[in-house]
Amino acid sequence: MVLGVLRFKIKELISKKSFNENRRITIGEVAEETGVSRVTLSKMANQRGYNTVTDNLDKLCIYFDCEVSELVEFVQAEK
Repeated sequence: MVLGVLRFKIKELISKKSFNENRRITIGEVAEETGVSRVTLSKMANQRGYNTVTDNLDKLCIYFDCEVSELVEFVQAEK
């Protein structure tokens, strides 16, 4: 029984960082800077309920200078 899924807000964080730094940031750049593979980042950004390791969350929080709650949200399933 699925009660909900985790949603990674990578696209939103890339957009925010791009705006703040007044430049275009790509998934490839995030991958290069964090050491998290492009495939993993794409899956995190686009696949509902993708499962990843906490090491990736650490790296992304450092890169985006954010808290875990800004990177991941729990989306409760409709009843």
